[in-house]
Amino acid sequence: MSSIASPTLWFITIGVVLALLVVDFIATRRPHEVSMKEAIGWSAFYVALPLAFGLYVWNVHGGDRGLEYYTGYLVEKTLSVDNLFVFMLLLAAFAVPEVLKQRVLLYGIVGALVLRGIFIALGAAALSRFDWVFLVFGLVLLLTGVKLLRDAVRGQEHEVEVADMRVVKVMKRFMPVSDDYDGAKLTVVKNGARALTPFALVTVAVFATDVVFAVDSVPAVYGITGDPYLVFVTNAFALLGLRALYFVLEGALGALEHLSYGLAAILGFIGAKLVLHWAHLVWPSVPDVPTLMSLFVIVGILAVTIATSLAANKRKRSKDAAASLTPR
Repeated sequence: MSSIASPTLWFITIGVVLALLVVDFIATRRPHEVSMKEAIGWSAFYVALPLAFGLYVWNVHGGDRGLEYYTGYLVEKTLSVDNLFVFMLLLAAFAVPEVLKQRVLLYGIVGALVLRGIFIALGAAALSRFDWVFLVFGLVLLLTGVKLLRDAVRGQEHEVEVADMRVVKVMKRFMPVSDDYDGAKLTVVKNGARALTPFALVTVAVFATDVVFAVDSVPAVYGITGDPYLVFVTNAFALLGLRALYFVLEGALGALEHLSYGLAAILGFIGAKLVLHWAHLVWPSVPDVPTLMSLFVIVGILAVTIATSLAANKRKRSKDAAASLTPR
């Protein structure tokens, strides 16, 4: 598959990603509660960095590649917000202390980067050899969109039951689990035997959810661009800012109650786009969806999602206020 990246650019990009991870680990080496000022500062940095990189792509490699990059980044950033919903529920379900949340999120980001790097490489190899992989990716996204829509209608889009998680059951089968956290330690000695800590369980649970997210996000961005480098860098930039973004949006995530509907629509649209692209390769008369149209559709879906979520929350607040004034 064609790519804008030379081996040197790949080397520099991976080096920058690793350096940013090292900085994040240094910033979280001492467990502490994250202030809103700190979270906003890091979030602003991790938004400004990919936006600036997009200008480089646009100026050096042309408007088409720049448009693919920005559209792919928008899709990945939107999907990452859904990741935050699940992370928030996992941290609450495992009763993670405030001072340890940053480190759990950081481990989750590292796991997600590794998994997505593997998925991106496998996807690039498959797409370069078999056109029907576009069809498979498209069907995966369509099915994921249908599942998201179904769960949203049923009110089950974000549910976490620790006792029902298979990965937790497997870990408890092989090792005992201590009752209390001991800082960021993964294991402790309990009654003379090595035991897992709740910190280890929640970290592995986050890794397990990373696998599910990778299955959705990698095909989604391949529906925007066929350049493996742009697929990787949009995923990396979207993930690197999650640690800080979590604390910025922690109180506001619940306000996006229609997010699952919007994600279902976006994944359904990109899935249909991939299916059409496969059909276009087989039958050239079938139209291909241009990137600019994809950007307009995705931005439109996000705008409607935010507007309807805000309207629904306003109605809910008005209803609650009226109920509180009603005499009993």
